[in-house]
Amino acid sequence: MRTFLRPALAAIIIFSVLTGIIYPALVTVIAQVAFPSQANGSLIEQAGVQRGSALIGQQFDQAGYFWGRLSATGPVPYNAAASSGSNYGPLNPSLAEAVQARIDALKAADPSNQLPIPVDLVTASASGLDPEISPAAALYQVQRVATARGLTLSQVQQLVVQHTSQPTLGILGEPRVNVLHLNMALDQLKPLN
Repeated sequence: MRTFLRPALAAIIIFSVLTGIIYPALVTVIAQVAFPSQANGSLIEQAGVQRGSALIGQQFDQAGYFWGRLSATGPVPYNAAASSGSNYGPLNPSLAEAVQARIDALKAADPSNQLPIPVDLVTASASGLDPEISPAAALYQVQRVATARGLTLSQVQQLVVQHTSQPTLGILGEPRVNVLHLNMALDQLKPLN
């Protein structure tokens, strides 16, 4: 029995050290050297204050800010510890109610806006944490944001264009706008009163 126990214990100890200590330490060192921002959460700082992460959406509900996608995490919106989609199917009445509530909120915030409402403004992403919206969703909100901040439509539209990221390598993904970056640029242009 000892002839089997000794190699088994040695293998457990060796592989525990390799996979539990050496490998994680090596990956951490490589990540910190090669990708320090990403390894530390892609945190965004402004004037020495952390404003959030470029990878996780935030709740913006004031008229003078661009609004992101809905968060499916609850009860706290954009809670990364509770990341998940709603799992509602397209025929689920709860999904229809949530979409209608968001449509109503968008129309109440900007009653004169007659543009079609982009789908990403009324639905949550698969993770419930999406920090980005489509350029169409950002442009839909330009009039409300410009009015609330006392800016011209042209000024706000220009910010949207400046903060639109193109597909990675020109082919991967869709054009997108990071809501936190855009709202920080708005605050630099003209802070809310």
